Amino acid sequence: MKILYWITTVALCAIMLYSAQMYFFNTEMVQGFFKSFNYPTYIVIPLAVAKLLGIVAILTNRIKWIKEWAYAGFFFDLILATLAHHYAGHPIGLSVYALLILIVSYTIGKKIRP
Repeated sequence: MKILYWITTVALCAIMLYSAQMYFFNTEMVQGFFKSFNYPTYIVIPLAVAKLLGIVAILTNRIKWIKEWAYAGFFFDLILATLAHHYAGHPIGLSVYALLILIVSYTIGKKIRP
């Protein structure tokens, strides 16, 4: 169970890190996506920072309630991303798979991590 937990947790964090770096280094492109989804573009950089902080909170496991909020933030981010892509007519993307990975990581983590 610990191996599965760490595989899914590292995979989730890698997906979020990939997303954050896209937000930082391809900001104009991401803002274009946000505009097409009718999301405000000013949240791109703050969302990237929040993703980085969420990764740190989940991997360090120092403050339990912060880790819970990080998982919740990732959950809502992935739900909104999945819905935005769906309504835009895009095929199933990485956000759907990341959502499944998040659920596995969170549920196993609740069982094995104090």
